[in-house]
Amino acid sequence: MRQTSRREFMTVAAGLSALAAAARTLDGAEALPLRPTPSCPGSAPPTERQTAGPYFKPDSPLRASLLEPGIAGTKIVLTGTVLSTACQPVARALFDVWHADDHGDYDTAGFRLRGHQFTDDQGRYRLETIVPGAYAGRTRHFHVKVQAPSRPALTTQLYLPGEAANARDPIFSRDLVMQVGDTAEGKMATFDFVLDLGR
Repeated sequence: MRQTSRREFMTVAAGLSALAAAARTLDGAEALPLRPTPSCPGSAPPTERQTAGPYFKPDSPLRASLLEPGIAGTKIVLTGTVLSTACQPVARALFDVWHADDHGDYDTAGFRLRGHQFTDDQGRYRLETIVPGAYAGRTRHFHVKVQAPSRPALTTQLYLPGEAANARDPIFSRDLVMQVGDTAEGKMATFDFVLDLGR
């Protein structure tokens, strides 16, 4: 058996020492708190467009709460941000919403459960309303128009997760499902819209 020279021994020992130091550095890095994942990457695809349906009415009232006396149903607060495809917030974007009541009926004579608002300087919106009812052929959904200043409007719909009727709805899209959780007063939902400002 060949004798290991002192030089070979020192070379191996130096390599092992370097590996041990690297392992300590890795362990230390794993122990540090991780930075949160950005909610929007460097670029994002625009939000899917969907039909406005037959019940849209222009000139809805300016308001952030659609709750009125006599409106029954589970309260839901919907929040989110309007972003560009470059993930920049869109300030003063129009956010117009209309939806059915908890029985699945739309108010076509007035403006119950209809309203619009504008995003703040960080592109944020907040809406108080109720969970829409389902009706024949459609799952629960919100109708929405989102429009950056002096740009074409995005018309789309938002859906709730876990609804049995989602699978039967002909235009339901998983990409338009909100994140929804329960609260002491009802439900809280979030959804971020991405607008293609080049269009």
